[in-house]
Amino acid sequence: MNKGVELWNRAKKIIPGGSQLLSKRSEMFLPDQWPSYYSKAKGIDVWDLDGKKYTDMCIMGVGSCILGYADDDVDRTVKQRIDNANMTTLNCPEEVELAEKLLKLNPSAGMVRYTRTGGETMSVAVRIGRAYSKKDKIAFCGYHGWHDWYLATNIKDKAGLNDHLIAGLEPSGVPSSLGGTALPFHYNKIEELEAIVGKNKDVGVIVVETMRSKRPEKDFLKNVRKIADGAGAVLVLDEITSAWRMTVGGVYPLFGIEPDIVAYGKAMSNGYAMGAVVGKSEVMDAAQSSFISSTFWTEGIGPAASLATIRKLEERNVPAHIVKIGEKAGKLWESLGKESGLKLHVDFGFLPIMHFDFEYPNSQAISTLFTQEMLQRGYLASRGLYVSYAHKEEDVDRYAESAGEVFGILKKAIDANNVEKMLKGPVAHSGFQRLT
Repeated sequence: MNKGVELWNRAKKIIPGGSQLLSKRSEMFLPDQWPSYYSKAKGIDVWDLDGKKYTDMCIMGVGSCILGYADDDVDRTVKQRIDNANMTTLNCPEEVELAEKLLKLNPSAGMVRYTRTGGETMSVAVRIGRAYSKKDKIAFCGYHGWHDWYLATNIKDKAGLNDHLIAGLEPSGVPSSLGGTALPFHYNKIEELEAIVGKNKDVGVIVVETMRSKRPEKDFLKNVRKIADGAGAVLVLDEITSAWRMTVGGVYPLFGIEPDIVAYGKAMSNGYAMGAVVGKSEVMDAAQSSFISSTFWTEGIGPAASLATIRKLEERNVPAHIVKIGEKAGKLWESLGKESGLKLHVDFGFLPIMHFDFEYPNSQAISTLFTQEMLQRGYLASRGLYVSYAHKEEDVDRYAESAGEVFGILKKAIDANNVEKMLKGPVAHSGFQRLT
């Protein structure tokens, strides 16, 4: 048993869920085999507790490390901020500089508030939206975190969030009185939003992930904007996952719309904790009528890291590189699938975050076997890839050699009906569930 597996087994006994993040649970990748912990990382390389090096062709810090691990330019800026103190009685000047930068990237906006995580960002955005509209209900589509306003969806319908990225989310601990306050609709299904607003005159906030795996069809986002205007609702665009990857600042300008609020997180600071709520002045000013305050929203590392990250994104035209590498990876998956005879579907909806699916009834077991075999070849790999600036074309080519070999192994296992027998541990989890 390697040190990472051993430590993970210890962690599960003393940390509920084992990790602070569902997406980092070992059971989501390769139960009883995943290395689980790192000793160091650089670029796209990660070393485990036994000193073994892996190439990350997986989720890259769950999409947070857009430039790659331990980026020299960002870390240099952070170290300088640390040397000059991260937290004092006074405020760090970087938060003003960052606000001015974010407003330049969002010309229709006039004010900025900060958080340090995506879930916080969305909760602050929703609170401000409700404070401004003075209406309680929220219509939304997409994934928006763990807070009460969102999980309340599953109080009246346990499957209410199943089509919004993570299935099986339990609203345990969320006040039952919040049932019916969060109303889901599907991306590109504008008729569903029309029906929600038609039946609920107290919808005060409409929340949409601008993009994740699908592109907007038939002016979907523009029509959402029109419905929000007609309902007197605040339109919040969640760009926590999508921002910075196709363009610097967010993908919403590509579709000709203006949100009332745009929410940022994840990649804006290359692995350091940072989130931002950026919105129109009249909407954001409602924050002053509601108590929204936290000590560590004022620390200096987040803004400093974010400024350095955004600067490099612009100077190196990082989004163009990320899109190019993502498309290359997707085409290689398609090609390797055809060569091996595997039935798989590659999702080209959002090139910076690529994904493929095995089209078989036991797809989860096949995916687990893929991760197992790729790990043995020195790769952290799953069906998804968050592309970073540190991923180069030659990295994808080397990965393709191993992936092609593993695809051949999978095809033989499928034909022999022994996929499960080849697994050295349980099948990976596909959604939220208890570990014990």
